[in-house]
Amino acid sequence: MAVPLPLTSYSPISTSSSSRTSSVPLTPRHRIFFSEQSLSRRALISCSSKNGSSPDSMNGSGLNGEPSFPGMASFDGASEPPLKWRRVLLKVSGEALAGDQLQNIDPKVAIVVGGGNIFRGSTWAGCSGLDRSSADYIGMMATVMNAIFLQATMESIGIPTRVQTAFRMSEVAEPYIRRRAIRHLEKGRVVIFAAGTGNPFFTTDTAAALRCAEINAEVVLKATNVDGVFDDDPKRNPNARLLESLTYQEVTSKDLSVMDMTAITLCQENNIPVVVFNLSEPGNIAKAIKGERVGTLIGGTWNSTVTAT
Repeated sequence: MAVPLPLTSYSPISTSSSSRTSSVPLTPRHRIFFSEQSLSRRALISCSSKNGSSPDSMNGSGLNGEPSFPGMASFDGASEPPLKWRRVLLKVSGEALAGDQLQNIDPKVAIVVGGGNIFRGSTWAGCSGLDRSSADYIGMMATVMNAIFLQATMESIGIPTRVQTAFRMSEVAEPYIRRRAIRHLEKGRVVIFAAGTGNPFFTTDTAAALRCAEINAEVVLKATNVDGVFDDDPKRNPNARLLESLTYQEVTSKDLSVMDMTAITLCQENNIPVVVFNLSEPGNIAKAIKGERVGTLIGGTWNSTVTAT
């Protein structure tokens, strides 16, 4: 059963891993669907379309044999292409949470969520006497709000999920413990990392790079609301060209707005490739995991062993 994830109204939830369905009516803004199969896990991230169309009206094979979504990839058949990465870290920005998404993924999945759809510390710093550190801490709590809603939505349809926060909030989530996070992944649970790094002045992109290195994930999948990295601002220049691949050095030397310098440097030092893609395009996460060309790949090559460049 699909349960929508709202971004504007909040209600108390439980962090229990038992299957449940929320009785609180939720706005059809952002949805995440997961289904379990005998030997594999499928993660489906979705948003309702602007015209109000429902997933129930679409064709295809979906949850529990119900109709699913067009363009949704499946990994169940033996003829399917092999996955390029078996453990991935998905970075979902706050802005992307406000879009219309549909994805299907299958490996061990850890997620770092942003909070920019609720509160962005760098924007509010200086307002009403709010210093940057305090503003960043508020932003970290916004990521926890997104993480708890994400967990509630997934658990409402029976997917074991754990939220781990960078600072202690024991009443609502686990503290981040590296070995425990890895164990959760090995048991097939989805782990959601919240509160960034737990330190002000560090972005959730840096948190994504850090957690990726710590849990030995093979790639950072940076889900955004744009198609990838362009050689110019596509909003101002309609002729801007999408860059299919970049080296870490090109990102830093050209000062491209992909990730902050701390995050991209951390990825470079730990040989972690980054795939920047549009979350609103159906099937993009599946394509990235299988090594198909989607968005922009930083620090690697498509359809081959990823090496530092």
